[in-house]
Amino acid sequence: MMEVTDDNFKEVVIDRKGLAVVDFWAEWCGPCKMFGPIFEEAAEAFKDVQFAKMDVDTNGDTAQKHEVRSIPTIILYMDGVEVDRFTGVLSKEDFIHKIQEQLK
Repeated sequence: MMEVTDDNFKEVVIDRKGLAVVDFWAEWCGPCKMFGPIFEEAAEAFKDVQFAKMDVDTNGDTAQKHEVRSIPTIILYMDGVEVDRFTGVLSKEDFIHKIQEQLK
């Protein structure tokens, strides 16, 4: 898992082949902190998927461009194209199911 910024988002997420999962979050966000461990566990389980976190407070341009209106927002990109998104905290099982759906 890596931190992405406005500067490297295109290279790390958009230009990547395969599935990339991005957690748009902020340090002050309680639900973001609740979802963090679930995101990290999924990153450990799916080694071939790019997991990235983007702090919206320091990377507002990318968050705005991708229409992130509330946090946490998780966006799944396949070959650089958004294929799914959700806002708020999902259970570990539901989050893993969303990832598996894209890998079929």
